Amino acid sequence: MFFYFLLALTIFFIMMSLRTLFVPYRLKEKWVSFENFIYLFFVYITIMIGFGLIYTLFQLNGFRVYLDSQTIVSPLNFFDTLLTGVYFSGITLFSVGFGDLIPVGVGRIIVVIEALIGYTIPAAFVARAVLDMEN
Repeated sequence: MFFYFLLALTIFFIMMSLRTLFVPYRLKEKWVSFENFIYLFFVYITIMIGFGLIYTLFQLNGFRVYLDSQTIVSPLNFFDTLLTGVYFSGITLFSVGFGDLIPVGVGRIIVVIEALIGYTIPAAFVARAVLDMEN
């Protein structure tokens, strides 16, 4: 039950972070500003850590979401699993992956969702900046 609570809480935080891209809010009047950079940075970090936690929760509860070609199948501790989950999340969010971790099972669906989010964040951010500049 705790697994589902943490999963729901993590998804909630990811959704709230993404929501900030679509809710009207005036940033500075400059297109390129330190505040805009920090804002985008924290959105990306929230998404990356959130999906990393989702991968970690699934892995620790016996659902295989990725296969690690570097590690022999053995139970890892929480910290190692978390680091691998965040790494896998970052590689998925910012690129198509390196091939050292391979999504399997339900992980394939989660990876597709994360990749779509990773590709749409810059477009949504630019659209928001342009729309905010016009108003």
